[in-house]
Amino acid sequence: MTTEAEAADSLIRIMPESLANKIAAGEVVQRPASVVKELVENALDAGARTITVILKEAGKTLVQVIDDGCGMSPTDARLCFQRHATSKIRSLEDLERIRTLGFRGEALASIAAVARVELKTKRTQDTAGYRVQIEGGQLVAAEPCATANGTSVAVRNLFYNVPARRNFLKTPATEFKHIVETFQVLALSHPEVGFTLIHDDVEIYHLAPENDPSPTERLRRRIGALFGPEYALQSIPVEEMTSYLSVRGFLGRPELHRKSRGEQFFFVNRRYVRHRYLEHAVSGSYEHLIPEGTHPFFVLFLELDPRHVDVNVHPTKAEVKFDDERGIYGVLRAIVRRALGMANLIPQLEPATTVGMPPGREDSATQPSSRSNRPGSVPLRIPPGELSRRLYAVEAETESPAVQQTVLPSSVRPETDEETPEHHTLLWQVHDRYILTQIRSGLLLIDQNAAHERILYERALRNLESGFGLSQQLLFPQTLEFAPADFKLIEELLPELRALGFDLELFSGRTVVVRGVPDDIRPGDERTMLEDLLAQYKANLPLRLPSRENLARSVARRNAIRPGTRLTEEQMQALIDQLFLCETPYVSPTGRPTMIRLTLEELDRRFGRTPANRS
Repeated sequence: MTTEAEAADSLIRIMPESLANKIAAGEVVQRPASVVKELVENALDAGARTITVILKEAGKTLVQVIDDGCGMSPTDARLCFQRHATSKIRSLEDLERIRTLGFRGEALASIAAVARVELKTKRTQDTAGYRVQIEGGQLVAAEPCATANGTSVAVRNLFYNVPARRNFLKTPATEFKHIVETFQVLALSHPEVGFTLIHDDVEIYHLAPENDPSPTERLRRRIGALFGPEYALQSIPVEEMTSYLSVRGFLGRPELHRKSRGEQFFFVNRRYVRHRYLEHAVSGSYEHLIPEGTHPFFVLFLELDPRHVDVNVHPTKAEVKFDDERGIYGVLRAIVRRALGMANLIPQLEPATTVGMPPGREDSATQPSSRSNRPGSVPLRIPPGELSRRLYAVEAETESPAVQQTVLPSSVRPETDEETPEHHTLLWQVHDRYILTQIRSGLLLIDQNAAHERILYERALRNLESGFGLSQQLLFPQTLEFAPADFKLIEELLPELRALGFDLELFSGRTVVVRGVPDDIRPGDERTMLEDLLAQYKANLPLRLPSRENLARSVARRNAIRPGTRLTEEQMQALIDQLFLCETPYVSPTGRPTMIRLTLEELDRRFGRTPANRS
């Protein structure tokens, strides 16, 4: 024990509990929205089916949360305001498998330390409820009362005893915005629960519980109720499950892009979190589908064993850590890409508009790809036939099975026409620049140059990532002399060049012997290939791309078939097949569309046909 003399000589003092609670409140309770979050999460943990949030002056004067959950006993009602008082953690093992939203026992103690709080609660088995009143962390009253089943917590005059914190609150409009965002997150996470938000006696939201048997449909309806019907209609459902991780939710179509990230929602075991690394896995999958500087809408729920995620790494539990973040990144990116790939996001030819780059995009020379900086990516290609069947599936229009058309076994096969010879497929080359083919919904135009660039780009990236690209040996090795700067660049890029399929030998001075080149370059280009590749690489330097992506772009740009090149039917078919095996078949590496679609409805409109006279 410390003697009185030792205590007098010590500079260290034990903080008064009231001061410690106020400091802790600074971490947990940052603004009125923090109070809403903590109280609603407690209500959800209590099994509430309806939750009402009542505000005055954007929560500065009053934040009240009323629920119909299980309620508390009088003893628990008194204890819940003590620091680290919790009913959800009993042992260290419990900490490793947390599924509740709250667990540390800090929220109510922190809120009560900086506000005037009144709690009323009642269990269904009790004849009367119980009321506890706290001011500045001090118990003022604890007594039986009349109240409905469930719990009501009223927090008044937040930060009344911490003037500096109260002065740092923003304008009512700003604080209310934060509350609405918090409310939306909590309402999204539990569509089966009814939520009401009332501000200054005005009902802002009244969300009925969604009782559809399908969790996906419940979430879709809640998205529509919160953000508007267009969000529900223009969102792509996602539902994938692996032995380690399941992902479900919705991805917004490109039309729903926004200037900010405010409409991106990640939930891990139904807990809302911010995780920039995983957000990048989703946003990066929209490569070239939305304008530069914009962000997609998504609501995604990740479910995994709680032992694989640490939710106790942030005071407000807004961040989590995974034991295999790299693996989750790869799986999530693959799932999102598959969903987008199956959503038929091909640009559509619109009347009175110019078909070309996505809105807001400039020429390819100014647009770096977002393909870089995607750690842990898992290559995902659309399974052969899966996407193409959506485009080319034949719908029989005759009742006779003998003459019904069927989908041909090729991974991408255009429709055939009953009036044309069987050996002839509907593929046309337009001005030796575009490939025209019939699809189920109309016509598809493919830019042969942009499509081939995409194919070669992804092939080069795979070779660079694997470190192995096929090479064709030259019968007569070529000896090339380079300028000092170019020779230095070749030295720096030598591992990547070899991964692409170049067999190079560097000699002193500026001499490079080329013994082999990638197997897919045009015949007769062996000598100029490396020179042209370096020139294209240097032209891309202003884009500040990683060296691998720059090389992949340069290879694709250098080797792609040019506009004006005549293709045989077999070459056109092979190009289409390979394009639809790409991760991102809809755009070139620089953001130009590889294809556009002209729908049958648009053709009818342009020819003056109406639904009544289309036959």
